[in-house]
Amino acid sequence: MAVCIAVIAKENYPLYIRSVPTENELKFHYTVHTSLDVVDEKISAMGKALVDQRELYLGLLYPTEDYKVYGYVTNSKVKFVMVVDSSNTALRDNSHSSMFRKLHNSYTDIMCNPFYNPGDRIQSRAFDTMVNSMMMQVC
Repeated sequence: MAVCIAVIAKENYPLYIRSVPTENELKFHYTVHTSLDVVDEKISAMGKALVDQRELYLGLLYPTEDYKVYGYVTNSKVKFVMVVDSSNTALRDNSHSSMFRKLHNSYTDIMCNPFYNPGDRIQSRAFDTMVNSMMMQVC
């Protein structure tokens, strides 16, 4: 099951972080922020290929004992990070990719809102509901 979903701005500060077990919230913040180095490495390794292929899904960033961390980057360099419980073997790579696309579409809806200032924290009930449904869907 997904235990944490984060949206990170281009400048590497969090726009949105949601984690399911709230007692481990600080651990997930640390995990998300340490994954940003891996995201930057993958983006620089892909270089022009990232733009040419239009492949935004970065795949598995790194596994830990209990969790697997997946990444996705938009054309505007906004990063999505998902931490998944490694005991869940039902999830496949294509399901992660489709979940990131759904998250990206919801983020795009927020950016199209004229009352949202780009760079502010995401405080949308619709976005929060969508993330909660994604976390429950994965369970």
